[in-house]
Amino acid sequence: MSITSEWNVKQKQLKEIIRKPERYPDAQELFLNMHQSVHFAEMSKCEETLMDQLWDGLERNEFAIMPTEKDVTIAWDIWHITRIEDLTMNLLVNESEQVLNSRWLSRLHTQVTDTGNAMTDDEIMEFSKSIDPVILKEYRIAVGAKTQEILKNLKAEDMKRKIKREDLARIRDVQGVTEHPESIWLLDFWGKKDVAGIILMPITRHQLVHINEGSHIKEAIRRKNVFYRI
Repeated sequence: MSITSEWNVKQKQLKEIIRKPERYPDAQELFLNMHQSVHFAEMSKCEETLMDQLWDGLERNEFAIMPTEKDVTIAWDIWHITRIEDLTMNLLVNESEQVLNSRWLSRLHTQVTDTGNAMTDDEIMEFSKSIDPVILKEYRIAVGAKTQEILKNLKAEDMKRKIKREDLARIRDVQGVTEHPESIWLLDFWGKKDVAGIILMPITRHQLVHINEGSHIKEAIRRKNVFYRI
């Protein structure tokens, strides 16, 4: 069975039990493990993860290669899922402060604070060339560790808690989204969810989607395809 097939089975099971109070211990164990598997082993304190497999052997320049016009970059994929996790888990679920701050931005060598949804190809390339992959990894580990802490402290009664409008507004305040239509729609999407919905998407499935995408980009680079942007 492929990784995606195995994941689909777990995702289906999680969806079936996550809002059932009597099954919550099983659901919590499942989503904690699924979340760990899409983060670095350094954060998860476990054996090699899907994130490790993507990262393994990458050269500095490979983070900023866009094989075709339909692709993004590996740097963008990692940033995108990490920023969305930071915003949704900390501001929406935990109603606390995000991990990203001016100190992280300075170390990352970027002023980008949003999820990157509305970036053009040229903007993706500029971002990918400027960001420091080593610090990007550190940022992802920090976000993942904070999420694990939040997930462990959630109770069964939290699962049906609706996302608050004032917390969605905070995402706008910290410039986690832009006013571009391809970015601002995220607030409406997240606003229709409860905490369980956020865990299901984006905290689990969404991350796998983009790690898979990054892996396909990595494979294309290794096949020495004609590069669209370098």
